[in-house]
Amino acid sequence: MAESSYFQNALHNFVYEAASGGAVRHLTDLGCTVKQVAEKLDFPTPYEQVRQKVWERLLDTGVILTKEPGCVVEKKASYVREYDSYGRASFRRVEQPCRETPAPQWHDLAAGQRGPEGIVALLQEKTAENGVENAYISCDFGLILKRDPGKYQEILSALKERDREYVEGLPWKAERVYHRLDPRMQDIISRLLERGLWQGTCFFLKTGERIRI
Repeated sequence: MAESSYFQNALHNFVYEAASGGAVRHLTDLGCTVKQVAEKLDFPTPYEQVRQKVWERLLDTGVILTKEPGCVVEKKASYVREYDSYGRASFRRVEQPCRETPAPQWHDLAAGQRGPEGIVALLQEKTAENGVENAYISCDFGLILKRDPGKYQEILSALKERDREYVEGLPWKAERVYHRLDPRMQDIISRLLERGLWQGTCFFLKTGERIRI
């Protein structure tokens, strides 16, 4: 039974990768929301699977980080030789404990008495200086969804339709993560700041600056 289940799972993964894997990654890289990705796939793929694969792609490409920006996590693996009941050898990958390099010492910048527009202008200025790939902002959407569903719905209601679709489509975990401060996220944060619905921290890796809001 276990072998049959393993085979079915392996076959499913193979079929998914051949039919949809590349398309999901490509569409995610283009900035499509989960809903858009699901609608554009030629091969029928469960929506929840699309959500997970989009999330994995965002993690793999560094659009979303689960550790504070600048923190380097080194993963190591070894291979163990095993033998089945017929004496046939195979190798199994075994993950070793991760080694984590702490984030650098940040130079804290004060947002001062800037209003929402001033803060957004500052974030745009620092993102342009560092490059989008070196600018991140903390996101607590998953934590808010778990602790205060009403506030989460208020956040979604404050966003433009496409931005809401993006946030709502992702399977946020109940933990703080960090999202690249790309134009879409700048727009999202701008709308939330105007309504007093966001506070958090921004990181700029090239200049080593951090802004707490």
